[in-house]
Amino acid sequence: MSAEATPAQVALPSTAGVEIVELPFGTGTGRFLDVGRTVYAGDPTWVCPLDMDMKDRFDPKKNPFFEHAEGTTFIARKGGRDVGRITAQIDHEHIKRYGDARGFFGFLDTIDDAGVCKALLDAAEAWLKQRGMKHMRGPMNLCINEEMGTLVEGFDTPPMVLMPHARTYQAGLIERCGLAKEKDVYAWRYDVAEPPKRARKAHDDLLAMKDVKIRTLDMKKMESEVHLMMDIFNDAWSENWGFVPLTENELKKMAADLKMIAIEDLMLVAEVDGEAAAISVALPNIHEMIGDLNGKLFPFGLAKLLWRLKVKGPKSARLIILGIRKKYRHVKRFGGLSAALYVEMNDRGKKLGMEWGELSWTLEDNAPVNLGIKMMGGKIYKKYRVFTKDLA
Repeated sequence: MSAEATPAQVALPSTAGVEIVELPFGTGTGRFLDVGRTVYAGDPTWVCPLDMDMKDRFDPKKNPFFEHAEGTTFIARKGGRDVGRITAQIDHEHIKRYGDARGFFGFLDTIDDAGVCKALLDAAEAWLKQRGMKHMRGPMNLCINEEMGTLVEGFDTPPMVLMPHARTYQAGLIERCGLAKEKDVYAWRYDVAEPPKRARKAHDDLLAMKDVKIRTLDMKKMESEVHLMMDIFNDAWSENWGFVPLTENELKKMAADLKMIAIEDLMLVAEVDGEAAAISVALPNIHEMIGDLNGKLFPFGLAKLLWRLKVKGPKSARLIILGIRKKYRHVKRFGGLSAALYVEMNDRGKKLGMEWGELSWTLEDNAPVNLGIKMMGGKIYKKYRVFTKDLA
């Protein structure tokens, strides 16, 4: 494990034999990432994120999230070694939208030790309170538009791309530290097969309409296409719990990131009279391709990843967005839009040789969306929990 240290390192008071070290974002990232390797050592379902990607996400100069956010990271030491980690962050776009003085924690991973978990949560709480926050929610890695929640069910399979993982004890430790459940979100497994007859009929009937078509996003115009995606996303999700729109610079970064891994045939737009009415976007599950790289792309990891992605091809994908503009949701004539997109994605995935997909995440209380996924044959196979605490 790396013992990386920086001039920015700050040691906080010891709690029950646990020393907390603060490392501001952009410093000591390698050490922070190595804590994950310690906590998940021996866990066969953990997939180590790529160090290069994580270092960019933690760098305020490279991640546009920090243009409207501030934060820090903490590492817990016990018995002379690093045994836990957490981030604390304030998203000013969230506060602007909700006015709730709510801060966030994320990337909480610890050994099975309640004292370590409490010391880290206390450090995050103190940091947020010093900056006027009255509530704390998490885990958010780093915000609601990225990884969210602590895994509470589904430990027997690896996480999908851009989804978190946790040790079986982690949620219990968080609860013992005084945090309460705020919301559960679901990940659904869908096996690629012939869709239900009802869904197939909705797909065929919709595409028989002269004013409706489904097209793929144009990868050569990715930046403008991402703007289109986000326009629908911001409209479709605007009333969802915790929603925060992406900024212009975050959109540009998303376009650049998507170009690297996206498969054009899995990025769909449904148009009505030439207007984009709905979108459906799935990403190839690169986690099935990097599990043996231990987060390292060099010297040989990059070549392995590119061969597995471009030549061998992925066997699974994650549906990250399926949204319909509000104006079309309750128009009876277009009632089959979501089913049509599910079926189209199924058919295209089958042609690409994909065997299954994950639809994630959905809110536990979003009945219409959850019923639609059930109708397609999806089954909940992972649950994630978001916790909250008042900081009075």
